[in-house]
Amino acid sequence: MPKIGMEPIRRKALTDAAIEAIGARGSMAVTMSDIAGRAGVSPALAHHYFGSKEQLIAESVRALLRELKEDADRALKAAASDRARVSAIIAVSFSDKQFSDEVVAAWLAFYVDAQRNPEIGRLLAVYARRLHSNLMSGLRPLAGDRDAERIAEGAAAMIDGLYIRKGLGAGPARHDAVALVEDHVETQLSELRRRTI
Repeated sequence: MPKIGMEPIRRKALTDAAIEAIGARGSMAVTMSDIAGRAGVSPALAHHYFGSKEQLIAESVRALLRELKEDADRALKAAASDRARVSAIIAVSFSDKQFSDEVVAAWLAFYVDAQRNPEIGRLLAVYARRLHSNLMSGLRPLAGDRDAERIAEGAAAMIDGLYIRKGLGAGPARHDAVALVEDHVETQLSELRRRTI
C-alpha cells in the first residue's frame, strides 16, 4: 500500500534526479532506470508518476523554471529601486543553484533537445520571455522602451552565453559572471545618461 503524502516527495526526487543525471551525462542520453536509481525508486514507480522519460524531462524543466521564478519574485520584491531590480535578476540568474555545474549542463542539454522537442522548446521560450520581462521591469524606467529593449537583449544574451561557456568548461566563476553582465548594463546606462546631459 502506498504511503500517504509520498507522491510529491517522490516526484520532486525524480525531477531532481533527472536534472542530476542529464547534467552528469551532458545530454538526454539517460534512461528512466538511471533516473529512478538516482532517486532511490524503482523504474516502474517513475513510469507510474510520469508515464515516460519525455514527460519526466519536461516536468524537470518546469521544476527549474518554477524555482527560478520563485527566486526572481523574491528578489524583485526585495529590490529598493529600478536599478536594484535589474541587479536582482542578474544575481538570481547566477545563483549557486542555477549556476552549478550539473544544472548548467542540464540547461544546455535542454536547449539542444528543444530543437526536436516542441514541449521543451515551448518551456525555454517561457524562460526567455520571463527573463526579458523581468529585466525590462527595471530597465524601462531607467532607459525608456527602445534603449531598455536593447540593453535587456544584450544582458540576456550575455547570461545565456555565460551558461554556454560554463557548460564548455571555459566560463567564469559565479561572481565574475555577475560582474560581466552588471558591467554591460552599467556601461549602457552611463552612456544614456551622458547623452542626456
